[in-house]
Amino acid sequence: MNSLSSQMKINNNFDNLKSDYFLHILFDYIKKNKSLEIIKINKKLQNRINIDINSYKEYSQLFSSIEIEIKNSINKFGKFINISDENKDYYHIYFDDEKEEIKRDYITKEDKFNKIRIIIDYPVQSFKEIFSSCECIESINFKKFYRININNMSDMFCRCLSLKELNLSNFTSNNVTNMSFMFFKCSSLKELNLSKLNTKNVSDMGGMFGECSLLKELDLSNFNTNKVINMNSMFNRCSSLKELNLSNFNANNVIDMSFMFNGCSSLIKLELYKFNINLFTQMICIFSGCSSLKELNHIKLNKNNINKIDALLSGKFNESKKKNLK
Repeated sequence: MNSLSSQMKINNNFDNLKSDYFLHILFDYIKKNKSLEIIKINKKLQNRINIDINSYKEYSQLFSSIEIEIKNSINKFGKFINISDENKDYYHIYFDDEKEEIKRDYITKEDKFNKIRIIIDYPVQSFKEIFSSCECIESINFKKFYRININNMSDMFCRCLSLKELNLSNFTSNNVTNMSFMFFKCSSLKELNLSKLNTKNVSDMGGMFGECSLLKELDLSNFNTNKVINMNSMFNRCSSLKELNLSNFNANNVIDMSFMFNGCSSLIKLELYKFNINLFTQMICIFSGCSSLKELNHIKLNKNNINKIDALLSGKFNESKKKNLK
């Protein structure tokens, strides 16, 4: 960003942008329209706005807007987003399609609306706790999300107790390193599409789906876990999960899997082909309360074996011990 800031000298609140037209071009680049072509071929325009075309893409991705649409749960009021004071000027909130901004981040009994539209045009790096404990939210839809600089999504939807629908189809998480407790206690979610979630740089998934008690299935086939070191309580008390295929998970770097499947009382089958258990250091109570578990990889289990395997996995798991369980 050094070349970018030195050439453009644009501060965070865009005070010294050359024109509204430039701002329009800047944000619309991400929409892949023809604006970028205009600036590429027009040297006079490049000189006028003092921009290096090689820095243009970087700048656009960093400052592009995020648009979020929210529906609230009937007869529930309170905060619908957590905004830190220093960034509040850059969160633009509207009820329905009104053009007048709402200067608050909470819902009152007097509010009548169908949706809330939130536009974020400030280059925040963290979405930590942004919707945490916002119990009035029933549905969240990310309509636009082209930002590449977000690095933290821990507790992002934590304790959204009324959340029934979460659309992440436009999501970007390429540079996120922390997803711990991201969906923790979203106890009203019955399904969750994570196909757009990029986890290649994530190191912490602790408690990520903990206490999502209505989720019956999770497709994690696109998850890249090469850098993950913490999976503690990742699926803790996901009591409705019946089958979980983690055969694509690379757990070579994981140092803590304690309570990972604790309380998954409906779990019947668990695929763990790529888990290198010899490298694990903490596996306390990993299968505690998995009373329905019948198959682990290709190991046939019965209820009487659960405690035995739980104790075994709290230490080193070698092939000779594994054979004894067959």
